[in-house]
Amino acid sequence: MKSGFHSIHHRLFLLFLFCMSSILLIVSLLYYNRTTDQLHEKISDLSQKNVAQTAGLFTLLYKGYDALSKSLSNNFEMIRLINEKTDEPAVAYINEQTVTNIIGSIFYSRDDLVGIHVITDRGKIYNYGNYMNVVDPDYANEDWYHQLQASSGKMVWLGVYQHSLIDQVEDSPVFAFGRQIYDLNEHKPIGIVLYETNPQPVLDALENLKLGEHSQVYLMSPDGRFVTSATDPTPDVSNLPMLPTTQNVMVEQQSDRLVVASKLSFSGWWVMSITPDKDLNVELIEMKRYLLIVISALIIVSTLIASIVSQTISSPLKKLIREMRQVEVGNFRGMVNVSSYQEINILVASFNRMVRRIEELIERVKLSSVSEKNAELHALQSQVNPHFLYNTLDMIYWMLDEEGNEQLGELVLSLSSMFRYSSQWEDGAEVSLREELEQIGHYLKIISIRLEGRLQIITEIDERWLDIRVPKMTVQPVIENAVKHGLESLGRQGILKVYTREEGSVLRLIVEDNGNGMNEEQLKRLQDSLNGDAPGPSPKESGKSGIGLQNLHRRLQFMFGEYYGLQIQSFPGAGTQVAIVLPISVEGEQTT
Repeated sequence: MKSGFHSIHHRLFLLFLFCMSSILLIVSLLYYNRTTDQLHEKISDLSQKNVAQTAGLFTLLYKGYDALSKSLSNNFEMIRLINEKTDEPAVAYINEQTVTNIIGSIFYSRDDLVGIHVITDRGKIYNYGNYMNVVDPDYANEDWYHQLQASSGKMVWLGVYQHSLIDQVEDSPVFAFGRQIYDLNEHKPIGIVLYETNPQPVLDALENLKLGEHSQVYLMSPDGRFVTSATDPTPDVSNLPMLPTTQNVMVEQQSDRLVVASKLSFSGWWVMSITPDKDLNVELIEMKRYLLIVISALIIVSTLIASIVSQTISSPLKKLIREMRQVEVGNFRGMVNVSSYQEINILVASFNRMVRRIEELIERVKLSSVSEKNAELHALQSQVNPHFLYNTLDMIYWMLDEEGNEQLGELVLSLSSMFRYSSQWEDGAEVSLREELEQIGHYLKIISIRLEGRLQIITEIDERWLDIRVPKMTVQPVIENAVKHGLESLGRQGILKVYTREEGSVLRLIVEDNGNGMNEEQLKRLQDSLNGDAPGPSPKESGKSGIGLQNLHRRLQFMFGEYYGLQIQSFPGAGTQVAIVLPISVEGEQTT
């Protein structure tokens, strides 16, 4: 089980499944959060519009009830009859009937009236309603009565009650309001008028505020009394939010509910709607259920896709592994045939080519093993001891010296020194610039003798640079190239100049000649060869130790960095200048 889990098939399956599922869940979560915020914003806007609409409905109701209440309080005939004092029973009866008829005419002018009650300050009561009225004898001590007496002529909304405030027979719900009656001649209150109407228009206006089944709506008076809808209980005052004192609209999104309230402009009453989250999130719950179904289906599809993709990748690799195990035991005859992704096809094709190549090489090794042993024996037989050559050259020098041939002796001595210096050379070896120039002196001595005085050598090396460390055989390839290609075939006096130039933290060791030079094409080919853009010299041309210009350039860059190496300038017929660019701050530098 453990090895199966670490297989590429299971790893790819889990990786694809995890990536696709993660992307799916993240996108769904972001979509859900964004939709939730937008839905709450829309609900808040809808609630404010509902509150504004409800406030408009209450404004219309208020204006209608206000006009209704003024129809009695401004009736001069009724006010005159109420104020008229008479000792005649017949006149008093006629006046009472006239007042009752006036109230009755107003009562029948509207269908929603339940009762109209006029109470004078002298205790006289005029009633008109659907039934015979039985007046509550203790009405004067009720709160509603005191509110109407203190109203100063303005209409007072008393609210919705379960039964009539004054008529003990009327037990149906009523909406009560009223105002004081003034004697306009003497400018003093003479009583009150109480209206009781069907509360349904008020309750319908409150129902308009509801956003859901469990929403609660209230009409709240300035002194803390509540008018609720027909289905909502009286609220708990301690559980309600604090109403603002400087604003007429309040929208408050709490943790478990949405509270929206608006102040009515005409009476100081507030309308309030409280909607719990379970009503606000009905659409979110449906959307969450839908998302869960979609996510589950997509995860199943993702599992199938991950299984198929991982199988298409791992199956050809398993075939390749089986064939590689055959190669391990020495069977090179098998071939892997798969059709998969381009990279896997390339890998399989390379494996097949490698197996065929290995088989061919094994056959070659078998055939050439005897030849290699013979070659080794031949190489051992043809080996020459370098010390034997050193001693032989030294012996020739002493023989020439005894015969007085000093020039030829110096030539042999220089050749011996050069051979000793070059034969002890190893890759990466470092020497001082002083040792390198001494070696160059031997080489130039041989060249000067060979050119029979046609070469003038000028050396201008500052003493402070002689101890700087350079790779072994740095200068000789450059000078050898200048002599061979620039000065040897020159028909005039040749000049070879070796000098140094300091440029900041860089030392330029320059080898300059006045030879034939190179044209642009030749110079470009040489520069491209140094930079690796064109084929360089063959191993035979470079020598066994790799001391050609191309190898020298690469050795310098490998040792000091890409900024260093060889820089070449040449002009046809004018000569060539090769600068060996070296860093100054290296081990062995002399402080100035």
